[in-house]
Amino acid sequence: MDFSFTEEQSMLRDTVAAYLTDNYGFDARRAAVASDAGWRPEVWKAFADELGILGASFSEELGGLGGGPIENMVVMEEFGKALVVEPYLGTVVIGGGFMKHSDYAGAADVIGKIIGGEMTIAFAFAEPQARYTWQDLKTTAKKDGAGYVLNGAKAVVIGAPWATHLVVTARTGGGQREAQGVSVFLVDKSAKGVITRDYPTVDGLRASEVTFENVALGADALIGSEGQGLPLVEKVLDEAVVATCAEACGVLRKLHEGTLEYTKQRKQFGVPISSFQVLQHRMVDMFIQMEQSISMTYMATIKLGDSDIERAKGASAAKVQIGKACKFVGQNAIQLHGGMGMTDEMAIGHYFKRATMIESAFGSTDHHLARYEGLSLGKAA
Repeated sequence: MDFSFTEEQSMLRDTVAAYLTDNYGFDARRAAVASDAGWRPEVWKAFADELGILGASFSEELGGLGGGPIENMVVMEEFGKALVVEPYLGTVVIGGGFMKHSDYAGAADVIGKIIGGEMTIAFAFAEPQARYTWQDLKTTAKKDGAGYVLNGAKAVVIGAPWATHLVVTARTGGGQREAQGVSVFLVDKSAKGVITRDYPTVDGLRASEVTFENVALGADALIGSEGQGLPLVEKVLDEAVVATCAEACGVLRKLHEGTLEYTKQRKQFGVPISSFQVLQHRMVDMFIQMEQSISMTYMATIKLGDSDIERAKGASAAKVQIGKACKFVGQNAIQLHGGMGMTDEMAIGHYFKRATMIESAFGSTDHHLARYEGLSLGKAA
């Protein structure tokens, strides 16, 4: 299997890496995270205008650069290296994914605003009782004339404090946990009845608890077919899983590199601790976990265009490897740094926190292992 990148994809990586090196150093990132806003809108605007990367994964017919999942993978891996907090995943990968994979009438307009940096999107899909069962929904959207009335609550909506719009899953029919009856809506966050409680997350991002109280939606808010939204949700979430795996590869690389550099400087008994064979073996194991994660992520990215089952198996297999690697590499990086590795002043602690959060994002290692087993044996996970 050929994992070589095209010249355009290599140029995209170089462009993103160069910009982040110049504008997204650790101190600048830490200052942005600690600010009231929690992000830098001017950086998001630069992604749109200066770099043009917000359109890299969209077709030329939709105003993009003609790319796809591989372009998302390239961008997300570089973002992982710099711990970028701006909402690329929620807006481009997830929001753009719903537009690309549905027959939404306003898709071209929405994607145009995403590419221009005018619209940011957060995915409101998780509910406290559901764990990782995405169709377990108490949020409802009831018919009201040609439109709908939305009621319910969503938990830990990553990026919602920065979003102009929310993509919301709600039940329009069926029982609470049934596959049928799930619908997806595009909701203006400023709409009457949308209430948010914002807070920082441990890894430097921002999230919201979102409540919908009799939010009036027009018929044009519905994405895809009414009550048939679960396959669309699963497809977009698999793309989000793989993009998150790509981000994790960048995080893992920095964890390994930072640990290697530190052990060359830290001395014990008059010699660098990197000269101790047992620590060399440990860092080799970290390197192997990182390389396996990169290979699995590349494989899963390519499989996003396969059948639903192969796509899902590829995404879950990669997430299992990423989850194990994030735990192993992250914990060993902290151990080899000693207690100072967890301090706010050292970058390694921030990478460890992000790696820890990635392990549970869109399903834990155990969840995806069970899902892969179920798909492989031909039964539901």
